[in-house]
Amino acid sequence: MNQIIKSSATPIRILIADDHYVVRIGLTAMVNLEPDMKVVAEATDGSQATAMFKKWNPDLTLLDVHMPVKSGIKAAQEMRQMNGEARILMLSALDGDEDIHRAIEAGASGYVLKDSTEEELLPAIRAVASGQRWIPEGVAKRLESRRMFEELTPRELLILHEVAKGLANKQIADVQHITENTVKWHLKNILAKLCVADRAEAVSVAIQRGIIHFR
Repeated sequence: MNQIIKSSATPIRILIADDHYVVRIGLTAMVNLEPDMKVVAEATDGSQATAMFKKWNPDLTLLDVHMPVKSGIKAAQEMRQMNGEARILMLSALDGDEDIHRAIEAGASGYVLKDSTEEELLPAIRAVASGQRWIPEGVAKRLESRRMFEELTPRELLILHEVAKGLANKQIADVQHITENTVKWHLKNILAKLCVADRAEAVSVAIQRGIIHFR
């Protein structure tokens, strides 16, 4: 991945959206030190991010995946609806294959982790702003590993969330308005699709992969 440098006469106009104050301020300070970049707006949640995007129409949006009010995934989808050419670089502390998959499906052109160095993040910003995709090797491997697993159905996801809450089969059946045998059947499919032996391992793997979240 080659570093793309845009003329300092026309700096890359950037919107930064992250609900963590220290992270957002640090990113803004780092970006504004670059002569070919300028932060034109900041947002603290996904809803504010879409509003700032509509107002400023930035060259690039640096978007946190998980934010309050509206997720970065949902915000990215709305930005792409407003502007089909929107250039979005997702930033996340999460490296689960489902998190990455959702971000790319939402329209992001790149995905970088929050533990990335300045030498890794700045070239990513320049590349995505120039219309390129930016998927680091580690992220690409995670995304590739997703092909090993069969996708859970919407009903299976609902049941997995209930399992993660610690509910027993009878309780899940009552909540989902299905029979206990149907719950057991879905759980059998969930374990097979996640390649795990029991419900505790299913929850652990699902969290690790980004299939379910607790925040």
